This record gives sequence, structure tokens and C-alpha cells, in this order.
Amino acid sequence: MSHQPTAGMQAIDPEYLSQPQTGPSRSEPIRNHSKSDPKKPHITDLPITRSNWYKHVNWLNVLFIIGLPIAGCVSAFWVPLRWQTAVWAVVYYFWTALGITAGYHRLWAHKSYSARSVLKLFLATVGGGAVEGSIRWWSRGHRAHHRYTDTTKDPYSVRKGLLYSHIGWMVMKQNPKRIGRSDASDLDQDPIVIWQHKHYLKVVFFMGLIFPSIVAGVGWGDWVGGYIYAGILRIFFVQQATFCVNSLAHWLGDQPFDDRNSPRDHVITALVTLGEGYHNFHHEFPSDYRNAIQWHQYDPTKWSIWLWSKLGLASNLKQFRANEIEKGRVQQLQKKLDQKRAKLDWGVPLEQLPVIEWDDYVEQAKNGRGLIAVAGVVHDVTDFINEHPGGKALIRSGLGKDATAMFNGGVYLHSNAAHNLLSTMRVGVIRGGGEVEIWKRAQHENKDSLSAKDDAGNPIIRAGNQVTKVHQPISTASAA
Repeated sequence: MSHQPTAGMQAIDPEYLSQPQTGPSRSEPIRNHSKSDPKKPHITDLPITRSNWYKHVNWLNVLFIIGLPIAGCVSAFWVPLRWQTAVWAVVYYFWTALGITAGYHRLWAHKSYSARSVLKLFLATVGGGAVEGSIRWWSRGHRAHHRYTDTTKDPYSVRKGLLYSHIGWMVMKQNPKRIGRSDASDLDQDPIVIWQHKHYLKVVFFMGLIFPSIVAGVGWGDWVGGYIYAGILRIFFVQQATFCVNSLAHWLGDQPFDDRNSPRDHVITALVTLGEGYHNFHHEFPSDYRNAIQWHQYDPTKWSIWLWSKLGLASNLKQFRANEIEKGRVQQLQKKLDQKRAKLDWGVPLEQLPVIEWDDYVEQAKNGRGLIAVAGVVHDVTDFINEHPGGKALIRSGLGKDATAMFNGGVYLHSNAAHNLLSTMRVGVIRGGGEVEIWKRAQHENKDSLSAKDDAGNPIIRAGNQVTKVHQPISTASAA
């Protein structure tokens, strides 16, 4: 059997089965201590063929993740579902799911809050009933996932495919040497974690199958129904829901805080995973006890932790400062704006325009070229003259002249859109054009610029800050 150090949404904990249960446990990945030849290549290093495909499969996990649910579905054809059992199965589903989301994930893997021993014991036992590995094993793998997200060291990287990140990494063997390391030494100081790890199989079988059967059997005489519906099928649904954190939450939704990696936010994933679907936020702020920060977002795990704190069972609920959260959101918004801005035509940058002597500008205009100068920038409006609604004569009157005052309110105060459109018609700058040449020289010498820049280093031209926009109308020079 392969000793997989992978993250913990899995049916049976291979570390438990392969490790001595006494003495200090380690933070590095579990190695195979069998007498097999260390120079022999791992099965994952070999291509899958018709003759060796079965060696690539983790049959123990196939049994618990696929085999038992199929058996439960088949058995359900002959076992009627009583309403009491249905209610109990749903209730126990939420208990065991909270054992993973509020316990394994937010309490132990991320230390996002502190809990009294009684709450820890409850979460450790019902979490075991979800049959997804021991707390220590699960948390260590999940920390590796955060540390190496989307890399080859990520135990369940979505880069290897949606199906692989959902279930493939569990039913197919993994090479322990390729999984990233993570530290779980802090968990070795928690007596409840140690107890659950040592007695994991007992916890799994009792809380996963025996306990739900006892409740249904003693409560309303439905022993078999409790075993099938609140036991086997409930385990299947809890597992598939939490597996979605590895797959769906890295594939579906938006990335309001960072898009460098795959985690995403989506309400559908949140509904499926008891609030774990706001995964982009979680990967940015993993120690926050919340996944959803808006009041209207679905996060029953957060609400449960908050309620436990009011009952004195939980404390030290960690939250990132709102200022830091908003900084991340604004930075991502700016990044998206920069990406959109890069696709638009903002005209030839001023520093790339040729310098034109005033006399040459006037001469070209006299020779029939439709040139106007606004704020020292020459624009070729030849093709636009006939398109301007009612302004043909006005534009012609400014050809070969300084039309700055006319364009900025002397005749008509043009709109922001007009200035943007004009910027796409630039062909040069007038020598001695004041601010324009100074700006060009500052750009060339890498001195402070009058404009901000986006992530790509391109100037950001904000509304009203176009070089042709003069906020106070310029008086035309007198004849003197």
C-alpha cells in the first residue's frame, strides 16, 4: 500500500495504517519504511499500461469512496426511507460536515480560533464520522496545499484536471517524494488530536456507521435505515461536498482578491460546502475564521463558530483587518482595470510623437491637411471634419491655428469623450509647446511624471486629465 502524505479529504488515513501510534510524529512527508529496494522507481514514475494499471490504483480508497456508496445505493432499493431517518441523516450530515469545515479546517489546519476541550472533542468525533482521515494527517496535507497551491507539490492541484483534484488524487496512488512538506508539530501538542489519530479506525467505524445506526435503531426502530441512509449514504454526500473545496472552489467563480492562483469565490460552492466556497478570500486570508465576510453570504460554519463563542465554547476568533482586506480588493480591481485599459486605443504616447515646428504645422494645414493644435499637440482631423455633427465650419476655422481656447470652452466646452477621441488623432507636438515638451523630457529622463502608471508602466489618463483638457479657458493673445 502506498504511504500517501497527501491532504486530508480522503476515506481512510494511510498514515495511521502505516505509522507506529506512539512517540512524536513528524512534520515531513511519510516515507515508506518497508524493505523494498529504495532505488526501485515508484509506480507513479511508470506510465499506465494495460498490464500495470491496477498497480496505480489505491484500492483501499476505491473501496471506501466508491465501493461502499455504490453498495449503499443498491441497498436503498430494498430499504424504505422513513421520514425520521431522513431528518436524522440530514442533521448528522451537518454535524459531520461541521467536523470538517469548523474542526479539521478552520480550527486545526488554520488555527483561526480557539476552542474549549468539550467542543474539540465533539468536532474530533463527528469529523471522524465524515471518514476523511485523521485531524493531523488532514491538516498537514491541507497546509501543504496552501503552501504549494497549483504547483507540482500541491497534493490535489486543479492544474492536473478538475476530476483529479476532486477525487483522482485519492483513487490513484501518489509519489510521497513529490508532495510538498508542511509542519504539523503544533498539532502533536494537542491531546485530542493525538487521541483521535491513535484511535482513528475506531472513531471512523463507530461515528461513521455504528453511532448513526444506534440513534435510528433505538429512536424509532430503523436500524438498517440508519445504517444505510445516516451511515453509508450520508458519508458519501459529506465526502463529495468537501471534495468540492479541492475541485469546484478552484474552478468556478470570481477572484476578487487575487488571480495569480486558482481559488475562486462562488455561492454555489458555498451552498455545497457549508460556506467554504468563498475560496479566493480564504486563500488570501487563511487565518480568518470567516470565509464569507458579507452578511448576506452563506457561511454556516462561520455562524456556528460565532455562536459557540457566545456560548463560551470558542474564543480568539481571528479576523484580518478590514483595511487589509479592502487593499487586496482594490489592488485586484486595479489589476483588472489595467488589463482592460491595455486593450483600448489611447492614442500615440506623447513621448513617441515627432516634434513639429510651428511654421511647418501652419504650412501643412495650408496645403490641405486637416491639422489643428490643441494644448501644443497636433491632431489630424481630416477624416473627422465631415463626421462632426454641425461643427464642420468650426473645425475648419481652427485648422493651422491654436485651437486650445476654442476647444476648451472658448466656442464649445467639449466632453470627456471628445478629448478621448481627439487623443487617437495625435500626429505630433509643437516645438515650444510648453508643458508638452517638458513632460516629454521628464519621461525620457525617467523623472517624476505628471501621470500615474498602470502595472505595465503605461500612463493612466484619467477623465479630465487629458493633455488637451484645459480647466480654465485660455484667452486668445491680443493683436499687440
